[in-house]
Amino acid sequence: MSDVDNKEKDQGGAHGRRGAESAAELHEGWARETLEKLAFSALLEQQRSRRWSLFFRFSFLVLVVAIFLSYEATHFRTVGLANHFTALVRLEGTISAGGAASATSVDRALRSAFAAHPAGVVLEADSPGGSPVQASDMNAEIWRLRKRYPHIPIYAVVEDLCASGCYYVVSATTKIYANPASLVGSIGVLMDGFGYTGVMRKIGVTRRLLIAGRNKDFLDPFSPLTPAHKRFAEKMLDQIHAQFIAAVEKGRGSRLKPHRGLFSGLIWTGERARQLGLIDGFGTVGSVARHVFKAPRLVDFSPKPSLVNQFAQHLGATMNQSFEEEFLSPLPRLQ
Repeated sequence: MSDVDNKEKDQGGAHGRRGAESAAELHEGWARETLEKLAFSALLEQQRSRRWSLFFRFSFLVLVVAIFLSYEATHFRTVGLANHFTALVRLEGTISAGGAASATSVDRALRSAFAAHPAGVVLEADSPGGSPVQASDMNAEIWRLRKRYPHIPIYAVVEDLCASGCYYVVSATTKIYANPASLVGSIGVLMDGFGYTGVMRKIGVTRRLLIAGRNKDFLDPFSPLTPAHKRFAEKMLDQIHAQFIAAVEKGRGSRLKPHRGLFSGLIWTGERARQLGLIDGFGTVGSVARHVFKAPRLVDFSPKPSLVNQFAQHLGATMNQSFEEEFLSPLPRLQ
């Protein structure tokens, strides 16, 4: 073999070795690149997992802190604010079932007011009275709340009028304040209605009433009022009046001054009511909150009438019910 052939053979072998080396290098580079990509992807996935883990941990921490702050805020409102605000509950309008001045509405408002642990509760009263049942229920609820929360006083403040059933309610409070010109009292019971027998005779109308039970026509406005029915009604009114008097005496105690007209149904000015022991002094909601409870900030817990009730009142939707109560089916009223 010539030297030329040997040289070509050596060059071919060198090219082969270089080709093999290049292929090996390419494979090694591809492997390295692939490993780097896999490692980088794993790192990214790990970082994402770590971020989500941190996010969930942070969210859980925020939730725990929010719950804690909410509890602290509630605790602060109910305990920490004690002696720093006065709870207000309004008793306005005619006392009757289903209205803003019903036992259901006012009792619920009073319970919420006491549960907030205020420095004191003010019952702002401006009502001509109404249902003896509703008034009795509110009176009993005030006594129950006074017993349950002996450290929280409840004072009544009379605006223009606190008569009959309204006074039945406020007599259960610790103290009663009014304006010298307020009207207070009217401790009595009435049952009124109309008789149409004379008109019926004049226009030639005959009443056809069939009853089972000899007294089922009791207080029927189209039938004559018999002496027996009159005596029975008066006895019933006397019983309700006695209950009213007992409630007032329980609430006012020795503060009441002897006076023969005290329980006769008369109404008194605030000035005279103070002399008779029906109220304790003169004041307003603001003055009681500032000077008596030393907590001028007022928080209103008064019952709010629903939009339906307000709409019905504006349109006079209760006129038919009022007509029936006044003319057809009179009930005892503390008014």
